[in-house]
Amino acid sequence: MECMKVKGSILVISGPSGSGKTSLAREVCNELKDLAYFSISTTTRPIRDGERDGVDYFFVSKEEFLKDVEEGYFLEWAEVHGNFYGTSKKQINEALNKGKIVFLDIDVQGHEAVRKAYPNIVTSVFVTTKDKKTLIERLKKRETETDESIKVRMINALHEMKKIPQYDYLLINDDFNSSKEKLKSCAIASLIKTSKYNIENFIEKWKGIE
Repeated sequence: MECMKVKGSILVISGPSGSGKTSLAREVCNELKDLAYFSISTTTRPIRDGERDGVDYFFVSKEEFLKDVEEGYFLEWAEVHGNFYGTSKKQINEALNKGKIVFLDIDVQGHEAVRKAYPNIVTSVFVTTKDKKTLIERLKKRETETDESIKVRMINALHEMKKIPQYDYLLINDDFNSSKEKLKSCAIASLIKTSKYNIENFIEKWKGIE
């Protein structure tokens, strides 16, 4: 048996819509280059201006998505704001076997499912704003939200915030560059968590070194 159970690690990034979690995760992933893999989710929501299929998300119909659910394609999936989101098992496992840090930009439900599936290699970060007012301002700047949709997102944000104790780290994204460096530190540290190792096996091998 190897000392290390799995070469790679999983970094789950969650937080309310508008917190900046996706921008942070993608920027850190780009800076870590070959060390990181950004898992692209599949969704049934409409594509937004500036988004690209296969880059931001895999955009599919609800019929296609539900068929993939039945076939066991997803590690986790959930319905959010009336749309479905899911994460592919195959892509994650391939990246882990290559020793990469797998970035998962998923919601609190997804975090619970991933931690159950990979209990020893998950590190999780909850990203949010310093207050409710800041989050509302960021959502309004998108110019894609109605007053009603913002109200719904704020209700969901409060529900998500109550799950913060389940996360390893809390990142208050008040300054993008500072937050980016903190998230990068969490990502790199995820590769050396003791839970990734068979400690007893490691000690036995260590004792055998002359």
